[in-house]
Amino acid sequence: MPTQLAMAMDTLIRVFHRYSCKEGDRFKLNKGELKMLLQQEFTDFLLCQKDPQLVDKIMQDLDANKDNKVDFNEFVVMVVALTVACNDYFVEQLKKKGK
Repeated sequence: MPTQLAMAMDTLIRVFHRYSCKEGDRFKLNKGELKMLLQQEFTDFLLCQKDPQLVDKIMQDLDANKDNKVDFNEFVVMVVALTVACNDYFVEQLKKKGK
């Protein structure tokens, strides 16, 4: 039976490829695919944002090699950054509660 971490990694890979295979290069997200992924997988995060250029800014930040696409490695950077931010928030909340 797979571990929780192995299942999380499998889910991460499957989610990326569910969106990357929609158009063009099936191993990279173009801007439209990235936007769809963000809208469907990070709905609450996007609803809190007021910046209409947010997807463009995320694309620009993630696209390390400047090919106007986000590959899996670049995508993982975003997921890790969001995970770290969520953990930091969680730890801060525990500290406030004195735990």
